[in-house]
Amino acid sequence: MPIRRRYPQLPKPVEYAHIGWDLIIIIAVVLNLGLLLFDSLYLIGPFNQAVASLAPGFHAFYDSEVHDRFFHIDLFFVGLFVVDILLGWAAAIAERRYHRWFFYPFVHWYDVLGCIPLSGFRLLRVLRVVSLLHRLHRLGLVNVTHWPIYKFFFKYYDILLEELSDRIALRLLGNVQQQILASDSLTERVIDRVIMPRKAALISEIVQRLESTVGEAYQLNRDTAMTAIDNLVTRTLNESPEIQRLQRLPMGQTATSAMQASISGVAQRLVDEMALGIHSPEFRQFIERTADSSFDSWLSVDKQSNQITEQVLYDILEMLKEQVNRQRWKDRYE
Repeated sequence: MPIRRRYPQLPKPVEYAHIGWDLIIIIAVVLNLGLLLFDSLYLIGPFNQAVASLAPGFHAFYDSEVHDRFFHIDLFFVGLFVVDILLGWAAAIAERRYHRWFFYPFVHWYDVLGCIPLSGFRLLRVLRVVSLLHRLHRLGLVNVTHWPIYKFFFKYYDILLEELSDRIALRLLGNVQQQILASDSLTERVIDRVIMPRKAALISEIVQRLESTVGEAYQLNRDTAMTAIDNLVTRTLNESPEIQRLQRLPMGQTATSAMQASISGVAQRLVDEMALGIHSPEFRQFIERTADSSFDSWLSVDKQSNQITEQVLYDILEMLKEQVNRQRWKDRYE
């Protein structure tokens, strides 16, 4: 079954339709807030009288057509906002915008609260402007990253986010250091829970790396090794008193040269066989038995080694704390 792609690239007509609908909702929010503000002022006696004296016709019209029906007019705006939530939810599901279908009201919480018929909550719907600007920026119609207000808020948002994350990281690292110092058997627990369950895998990895390293090193340096063996055999024979006496005999020089070539060839062949034997099953079994028999002695722990391990871990965490505590935002903004 093919995996459905989330966050697909929407066709431009669909994006423009979203922008148009966002503009309609923003205009409705502005009208609704303006109406709420004016009607609240209308209830104040001096303001009511001032409107009646300055525009008696408008006052009579507003009093009979708007103020008396204000509940029904406001209910129309609430209904429009509820329809906006339902349409936006359906569009988010169709466009696979979020990981789960029920995420929409949580992501757009400001729109959901804006449906509540309270003026304070209606102001939250002004945040719809952020969504509109995001769509315009994504389509390339505007570039908000060049706006001074965007740079201002992004700068301090970035600083705040880094400072908060650094403080959390420092607190966590400090707690880990306290746990290390408070533990009496950290090294033993690391060996028992981490290393010993992976003993066979570690030994196999050691053998494999040894075979690979020795084999590659020998292939790269074989000519040098053969020359060194030949020089060693030659020097040894020349320094031997028995060989020197043999050279004084008739045909002694020939016999000495033949002996030198034979011994050098045997030594070189022996080294070649040893290098090839590294990849043999017998050599692997030998190394595995050696590593297995000495593994426990390598991991033997006493009080001093336990303190050294804890101190190493503590110092590593301290170094990480120093790195985290460095305010990198000063390098970016200064």
